[in-house]
Amino acid sequence: MDRFLQGRTALVTGSTSGIGLAIAQALAAAGARVAINGLGTAEQVDAALASVAATGSESRHFGADLRNPAEIEAMMAAVQDWGALDVLVNCAGIQHAAPLAEQPAHKWDDIIAINLSAAFHTMQQALPGMAGRGYGRVVNIASVHGLVASKNKAPYVASKFGIVGLSKVAALEYGAGGRRARGGGPRPGGCPGGG
Repeated sequence: MDRFLQGRTALVTGSTSGIGLAIAQALAAAGARVAINGLGTAEQVDAALASVAATGSESRHFGADLRNPAEIEAMMAAVQDWGALDVLVNCAGIQHAAPLAEQPAHKWDDIIAINLSAAFHTMQQALPGMAGRGYGRVVNIASVHGLVASKNKAPYVASKFGIVGLSKVAALEYGAGGRRARGGGPRPGGCPGGG
């Protein structure tokens, strides 16, 4: 495989399992050193790190509760100390299906925090450095639910519509037109995923 990300540092949220882990493995196979973040037992985290490291790239787990902006800020600082962040993939996401009138308020808060607000916080920390260095990639994992609604998924649908909108704003601010205006910068954008 072409190791076109050799020397680059990537962070993938929600990467201790599933789609996030597969993305972390692919980035590592392309040469990036990969910071993984996500839930799981110590054994699950160790297994995720080992699977990423098996590609020949360095990996490290950075724990943060993505519902907590202070923990996200601390994680981003720790990742930046490890290596200037070149690739950010916001993949973390949760869901709770229930009719709108029966959706627990704390589930709404958790889903919006993890699926949407965490992406805002990571991007706010990462984008200025990417722009300053003239290189960066941000991929926000959305869903078909960022385009169409579905019953019993009010917070999830709201979060995915929000991530699409957030990605579009970042693309306008940091994309090709913005890069010319500032003399360099990343081209972030949304990447609809499955679900």
